[in-house]
Amino acid sequence: MKEPSKNFEPLLTREAPPVVERMGLTWLIAAAITTALLWQIPAGDYILYPFTILATWFHEMGHGLMALLLGGQFQKLQIFSNGSGVATYGIRSSLGPIGPAIVAAAGPMGPPLAGAGLILASRSFTAATLSLKILGSFLLFSALIWVRSSFGLVAIPLLGLIILGIALKAPRWTQGFVIQFLGVQACVSTYHQLDYLFSSSAGSLGLSDTAQMQRYLLLPYWFWGGLMAIASLVILVQSLRFAYRSE
Repeated sequence: MKEPSKNFEPLLTREAPPVVERMGLTWLIAAAITTALLWQIPAGDYILYPFTILATWFHEMGHGLMALLLGGQFQKLQIFSNGSGVATYGIRSSLGPIGPAIVAAAGPMGPPLAGAGLILASRSFTAATLSLKILGSFLLFSALIWVRSSFGLVAIPLLGLIILGIALKAPRWTQGFVIQFLGVQACVSTYHQLDYLFSSSAGSLGLSDTAQMQRYLLLPYWFWGGLMAIASLVILVQSLRFAYRSE
């Protein structure tokens, strides 16, 4: 009786079987493509509404946290029910033009880098569970410290609690799949507003992120938009390749 239980131990407690992993990779790639395409149509934001809010959170947190890392201030984060958001921050003037340019780039590029970390964490169930707990807790922490819009104060903690619930209650292989899916969503969030990457204007907010980079780094905004779109795709592909690489 003990010998069969050993045979099933890897399946039940340590890792999902290889066939499930291959199906998962195919599904994740399809989900990434579908998400990127849906975000280009008017109804896409509503179909993917929770991920639209999460994408906005990733983007605006990228701006704010980079400002903090460069010695500046992250004053507040506002997220609205239409899926838009604004991060208010201050940057040290001693950094010259490079500081504002890096903070501008951190909005579109922070999420793919964070997403790659989540995808790579899925190689270990322990790391996957820990990453879900950290992400859920950080959503709650950000709501407490930075979020200052009424909608954001409801939506962001709710997302955090859902992710923490998965980390604490879901089967271990499900946690690995969920952390990969969230990582993919973070990576493709660059394409949430693809037209924004190739625009010089952010409407009433002034210059777009890529136009800010043009202002401080001289090269045209469409160059930076294209570079970040390509970089986000490369980061996603390489992180998935590494996560599904055979030991």
